[in-house]
Amino acid sequence: MSVAEPIVLAVESSCDETAVAVVAGGRRILGQAIASQVALHAPTGGVVPEVAARAHLRWIVPALEETLATAGIGVDRVDAIAVTAGPGLAGSLLVGIAFAKGLAWVHGLPLVGVNHLEGHLYAAWLDPGDGAGGEPVPDFPVVALVVSGGHTFLVAMPDHLEYRLLGETVDDAAGEAFDKAGRLLGLPYPGGPAIARAAATATGPAVPLPRAWLGDSFDFSFSGLKTALRRVVEGELAALGRPPAEEGGLLPDERVAALAAGFQESVVEVLAVKTLRAARETGARTIVLGGGVASNESLRARLAAGAAGSGTRLVIPPPALCTDNGAMIGAAGHRRFLAGDRAGLDLDARPSWPLVRPAGAPATRRPPRRGAAARAYEASRAAEAGRR
Repeated sequence: MSVAEPIVLAVESSCDETAVAVVAGGRRILGQAIASQVALHAPTGGVVPEVAARAHLRWIVPALEETLATAGIGVDRVDAIAVTAGPGLAGSLLVGIAFAKGLAWVHGLPLVGVNHLEGHLYAAWLDPGDGAGGEPVPDFPVVALVVSGGHTFLVAMPDHLEYRLLGETVDDAAGEAFDKAGRLLGLPYPGGPAIARAAATATGPAVPLPRAWLGDSFDFSFSGLKTALRRVVEGELAALGRPPAEEGGLLPDERVAALAAGFQESVVEVLAVKTLRAARETGARTIVLGGGVASNESLRARLAAGAAGSGTRLVIPPPALCTDNGAMIGAAGHRRFLAGDRAGLDLDARPSWPLVRPAGAPATRRPPRRGAAARAYEASRAAEAGRR
């Protein structure tokens, strides 16, 4: 093994991407392959867990073969196997975990279980390999925003593998909200890219929609925004004498564009304002943005402008490394490997695995809710402890 640059073979199968990558030193992508299932799930407007798991079984071996061929190495050159252990869809996770266990056992390699959310954060440490020589790695302390279809949260990172939860969604994740809004507007799945494309065609002002600021907290809420959009859409469909959105009713294209622009602006403004404020209040030197929604150009531009104005570095992976991929698991797995983390062959899927628990939450079970509700939960636990 190269002490300076261990080679990690990483497997990611938490949802609907079958991804394998070989990463050297937690930064250089030697090879990777991603088999996307977007077209497979588009007819249902969302991921069907059983269908996703079966597709992983179909594509995981070809993904490994393509990755090793691109990297120009065999598994005998690898120092460790990293695999996403959660959070995600149980069936999908188990496919990747079983495959990684087999590789580790056959080749006598250490196995490292990786949190998928940590992978999204460590995508910022990858060299994108675009010929530009790569950006410098993020400087600590870091404030990181992860926004995806299943997760939206802010953390402070004083150093590698150290996290302090600042805020999270109390209901829908941003990507989930985009998907639901896309269905209301009659746009294709996935909703995030479809809404961004529709918003870009708007010729007039965006439709104003509400923002949920939740006081001075760093928590997020998008459920009310989705409800507000639904009321506007259903009201306008009724005025046109068209059926509800659930029955196939559609608004004119120009109106869809204006509503898409308004929805996107509402989500982006809250995400950007809270992230920039968190960076100021924590004294962060770098802001990191990760997750599938990090591909949104409006969000990237809003954060770039705010970070430039405050003199804070902003590190955002290229869009291909924001969506689920094996390289990000290799980057996070590299850090866990150096820290001495090892998993046994009894490694199991953890469908619900928060990157960091709210202060006071027990390690043995999940608190009743997260976000604002978690804070109420912590307060009740503190009060109970004070009465003892």
